[in-house]
Amino acid sequence: MQFLHESLVELITQTSTNLPPDVRAAMGIAIANEKPGTQASQALSVIASNIDMAQTDEGPICQDTGMPTFFVHTPVGVNQIELKKAIRAAVAEATKRGKLRPNSVDSLTGKNTGDNLGIETPVIHFEQWEKDDIEVKLILKGGGCENKNIQYTVPCELDHLGRADRNLEGVRKCILHAVWQAQGQGCAPGAVGVCVGSDRAHGYVLAKEQLLRTLDDVNPVPELAKLEAEIMAEANKIGVGAMGFGGNVSLIGCKIGVANRLPASYFVSVAYDCWAFRRLGVTLDAKSGAITKWLYRDPSRHVEKMAKSEGFPLSGREIVLRPPLTEADMRALKVGDVVLITGEMYTGRDNVHAYLMKNPPPVDLHGTVLYHCGPVMMKAGEEWTVKAAGPTTSSREEPYQAHVIREYGVRAVIGKGGMGKKTLAALKDAGAVYLNGIGGAAQYYARSIDKVLGVHLFDFGIPEAMWHLHVNNFVAIVTMDAHGNSLHADVEKETGEHLAALQKA
Repeated sequence: MQFLHESLVELITQTSTNLPPDVRAAMGIAIANEKPGTQASQALSVIASNIDMAQTDEGPICQDTGMPTFFVHTPVGVNQIELKKAIRAAVAEATKRGKLRPNSVDSLTGKNTGDNLGIETPVIHFEQWEKDDIEVKLILKGGGCENKNIQYTVPCELDHLGRADRNLEGVRKCILHAVWQAQGQGCAPGAVGVCVGSDRAHGYVLAKEQLLRTLDDVNPVPELAKLEAEIMAEANKIGVGAMGFGGNVSLIGCKIGVANRLPASYFVSVAYDCWAFRRLGVTLDAKSGAITKWLYRDPSRHVEKMAKSEGFPLSGREIVLRPPLTEADMRALKVGDVVLITGEMYTGRDNVHAYLMKNPPPVDLHGTVLYHCGPVMMKAGEEWTVKAAGPTTSSREEPYQAHVIREYGVRAVIGKGGMGKKTLAALKDAGAVYLNGIGGAAQYYARSIDKVLGVHLFDFGIPEAMWHLHVNNFVAIVTMDAHGNSLHADVEKETGEHLAALQKA
């Protein structure tokens, strides 16, 4: 199969960089339904620009290209062992080309393999069928939304919704709760794939398989079609909104499947996906490996631009920050302020924060900006180039962030989804702020980075290293300030009240 390798590389490339038409359409509706001038509307403007930039430049839509997950159908007689080898080789090549971020980490040593290959990575599900072609579908689902997957053992008690029983009303409650609990950490507006039944392990697989359906299809099971439509209407009344800022659109898709179960078990498994819903597929000639058909998209059809304006709509009231920052600078800010950062900053994710709990930083962090980001990087000679660099979910750093702020003098933390009470207290005590970037906007933010000044702790691997960057007009919103205020806590409380209102008698 002389064309197999490049066919698979092209599938990975297009999945990573080109959002499918059904998702574009759903996001277009979300943008149209959001109230202009709100923080959610501003976030959606950035998202629209980012989608266009990724498609134009063939750069990753989001820097977190997730765990590549393939669903493969093969005719009887096709050598699945060789096909698996070809898929792994294509994943490694796409990583080398900067279309995938190296995400495969040894769970015992913590070492990043650097090529997205490792034990059980990528994930490949094989099934035979009685057709002549090979079908390969691919989902790239980032860690932020993967962490918001949730499984309910019914009956159960749910925050704001009460008891969920073993019936479709109980399923409805579970799905609404799943949308609510994701808040901004799942990069809303998102989509959910759901499996009712099966066992714990297979239920999650079947839930993720529901995400292979197009967002505009209709469930063939009437009861489930009705429930999907109901969930779509009700979830968007909760008010989570884009990035968890509050707003009219929290969900762009709900797809529900059902499987038989054990009498003692009733699981509702929910696979949450973000707005960067990267899912494509191809059929391949079983002899040559050439692409005979694209699934979900028509490559001959012109891709219309989504953005009505370029990026974040500025009002002229933005506050310019030039690190190093002072306590007075930070205490002058309040929740809702939009800032433009020009100057130096450092990235720091899970490994960096854990390191700083026991070791001094490799650089002076006093007055600095710490960016929760694991970029996609390419090296040419001695120069590094940022290929994608959006914010990661900040809640993972909650056990560490207060210590880092107090001990090392960090003045601003950038991430997405907000942080908890410990960090909020440290911001207030030390005079620092939390800035929310737009999750998934990896191309938009990459264009704000004009130079890579250096890298520290490189042994942690590219996503987890501490990158020293120079940025120009890097835009973010103050969502936790130095006065004890948190937009995230306010939205969670308000949306919890809206969720409670969706209970049925």
